[in-house]
Amino acid sequence: MTKFNSDLEHKVARLHRLTVYGRWLFVLVSWLTLGSYAFWSLKEEIALVFDYFTWAAVYYGFHFNFLPTLCLAFCVGVTISVLVWQSRNIIWGLPADEQRQLKKQVKKIQARGKKHPLWRWIND
Repeated sequence: MTKFNSDLEHKVARLHRLTVYGRWLFVLVSWLTLGSYAFWSLKEEIALVFDYFTWAAVYYGFHFNFLPTLCLAFCVGVTISVLVWQSRNIIWGLPADEQRQLKKQVKKIQARGKKHPLWRWIND
């Protein structure tokens, strides 16, 4: 393996790490904004469910509070999708097409130079 390939692989790994951090940051921001709004809007229904748990209380709590339910579903969906994506990458490794895409992105960042916002993060 040449020095160029080794350097490129290192930069691809750094870009992938940044992608992982970015996805988890998006999940965190989603929970802090949309999730907190949903829980705050559903606080009376949650208290009712804690006092008297029935499936009817859960159903009507979600059914008659559409926007908080949608926010909560979005947060849960984004979290599960990032977990599945990262688990797949850990267990089976990055797929070849994703590696190609990351290499292409690194080459674009390198071609643009210091003007690119990620240049500082990709290069040591």
